[in-house]
Amino acid sequence: MTATSAPALSVVIVAPQRFESIRKTIRKLRMQTIKDRLEIIVVVPSAVEVGVVESDLSGFFGYKIVEVGAIRSVDRAAAQSIRSATAPVVALIEDHAFPDADWAELLVAAHQGSWAAVGPSIENANPASMMSWANLLMAYGQWGGTAAADGTAIDDLPTHNVSYKRALLLEFGTDLENMIGRESSLHRNLRANGHKFFIEPKAKVYHLNPSRLFSTIALRFQAGRLFGATRARHERWSALRRLLYIGALPLIPAMHLPRIIREMRQSNRHRELMPRVLPALVFGLTLSALGEITGYAFGYGNTKHFLEHFELDRLNHLTASDKQAALA
Repeated sequence: MTATSAPALSVVIVAPQRFESIRKTIRKLRMQTIKDRLEIIVVVPSAVEVGVVESDLSGFFGYKIVEVGAIRSVDRAAAQSIRSATAPVVALIEDHAFPDADWAELLVAAHQGSWAAVGPSIENANPASMMSWANLLMAYGQWGGTAAADGTAIDDLPTHNVSYKRALLLEFGTDLENMIGRESSLHRNLRANGHKFFIEPKAKVYHLNPSRLFSTIALRFQAGRLFGATRARHERWSALRRLLYIGALPLIPAMHLPRIIREMRQSNRHRELMPRVLPALVFGLTLSALGEITGYAFGYGNTKHFLEHFELDRLNHLTASDKQAALA
């Protein structure tokens, strides 16, 4: 019996194929300073199919197993389960993300403010690989590091591993399933309704990043294409504007690189990474630019399907040494 009558935080985690894939994250959640105030929502296609081990879920305020059938999109499956949460704050965490022990406590404290969403600092869970660093810096560079000692308001947050006030999410109804994920439409809508975001740098989440060469090639191209197609659609670009940006291909990596280097300096990461990470970073930015102009020219293609499938098992995208370390 816990001392509280309701959980402070509902944590949603998806196991799309096997329970084993989330066990390390569950272990990290069991180490939380407020674990007895956490409600764990485990989303699976079928409890029997993935081999849920309920003894691993003991020690929390409570837990729920939400069966949603075949999972083709981790984001969609997570969104479906939010109605099952009972805490006022819901945190979505990936199976390849590992929070520090005070992560939950810090998020709950930050949500005492009026913020719609609170994000953590995103750190590198497989820092030995420069490909891993390039992927982290391109996807999460502005939300990591140790530059800020205190939390601060921020214009946007990453599209994964963020916490939200549950009541605000429920206002979107069935549209929520199409809004959570890489396209950031959830955050656009929250901003449009006057809501604000907050980042708590002391709340750290260690994220496993792709480190295999071919996984990086595919991810960076497809993520760039998604960005280009989404930008052109939402800003209603004319054919002429699309052509102008396509012609600017050589300039796109040169435009993004100074921003990432600036973020590295602000987060105090440049001392450990420069100049070792530069070749991988330029490589990734070039692939992203190629994808971006493809999105301007031809739209989404099969990008959404690719990225949904990519997220189903992060271990497939790690080098042998990174995989061994992740499973240790």
